[in-house]
Amino acid sequence: MKPGDSLTRVVILGSTGSIGRNGLDVIAHDAGRRLRAWGLSGHRSRETLLEQCRAHRPRYVTVTDPDTARSIRGDLKGLDLEVLDGPEGIIRMVQDPATDRVLSAIVGAAGLEGTWAALEAGKTVALANKESLVVAGPLVMELVERRGGRLLPVDSEHSAIFQALRCGEPKEVRRVILTSSGGPFRGKTRRELLGVTPEEALRHPTWKMGPKITIDSATLMNKALEVIEARWLFGLEPEQVEVVIHPESVVHSMVEFADGSVIAQLSPPDMRLPIQYALTYPDRLPCPGPRVDLTRPLSLHFEPPDRDTFPCLDLGFEVMSRGGTAGAALNAANEAAVARFLGGEIGFLDIPRACRAAIDDHTFDPRPSLDQLWKVDARARLEVQRWQP
Repeated sequence: MKPGDSLTRVVILGSTGSIGRNGLDVIAHDAGRRLRAWGLSGHRSRETLLEQCRAHRPRYVTVTDPDTARSIRGDLKGLDLEVLDGPEGIIRMVQDPATDRVLSAIVGAAGLEGTWAALEAGKTVALANKESLVVAGPLVMELVERRGGRLLPVDSEHSAIFQALRCGEPKEVRRVILTSSGGPFRGKTRRELLGVTPEEALRHPTWKMGPKITIDSATLMNKALEVIEARWLFGLEPEQVEVVIHPESVVHSMVEFADGSVIAQLSPPDMRLPIQYALTYPDRLPCPGPRVDLTRPLSLHFEPPDRDTFPCLDLGFEVMSRGGTAGAALNAANEAAVARFLGGEIGFLDIPRACRAAIDDHTFDPRPSLDQLWKVDARARLEVQRWQP
């Protein structure tokens, strides 16, 4: 914020996706008291982006698909905003001196570029793009330290950990425990998952998300990626990270301290709370989301994950321990494998197998540069495209 200015100007990367839409709902609920949508970005969701621009009147809008960018300019004439395009537009928005916080919500490795540009400018980034840390965790955290920026978690699990960590000192943390709903196939056997269709895998029992993240939740790859993200975001050792299945999705994660105290964060499964906390931190404000009603009967269940049926989780723990280029290989392979599954080219159980093959095939480097990570990313995608069950 500028001195004497009470507004936080927010750039939302991926404003047409699930996190972006929830972020704009948070800003709308604020009604101009603390938050303003300063910049929006989208790819091909033309009508949604037009509607968002008309409703929120941002200073900038960036369209990363060239054809959509050309077609949208005329529709936005008369609005006091600047239409940008491509990666250059993303960089200009996030590095604008007037930008206060950046909500990084582009799905996949594609979100790393905007996150990196914002942190290079010393911005505070509300991070929903876990892939930034999965692919380049040590490099991103070094950039935060060097440029004076800040990462605030948006994933409900990491937001819960972030909040619980305020109850003690880092040296007092024994472990963090990420919770998982278990997805639509909790309790199923491998045999029962042989014929799973994309339509079945997209029926998440708790959360409403985009197709890629929903498939990741069904395979537990989403939790695998979150394990890696947690290590780098909170400076943890691999043995300090654990996962439990919690189907109600009310306890979003927990922190156990050295004395045995376990601090949990509870709230209904609604992304507006962690988004708002990241946009208004360190302040807490009334949120448009629902609240937990503890005056009514409520049962909470916890169980260990079935690692045999859902081997993606073990891939995440392996990659978390190895570091280096392993995260880039896993993430790229998973994105390519999920795309092939959604396209009907491979089966549900083939996703972890294709990822395993890509990790084993790539040339591991414990201390890669950013350029090397992009090369590993490209090769892993190619390998999965060629991979046959």
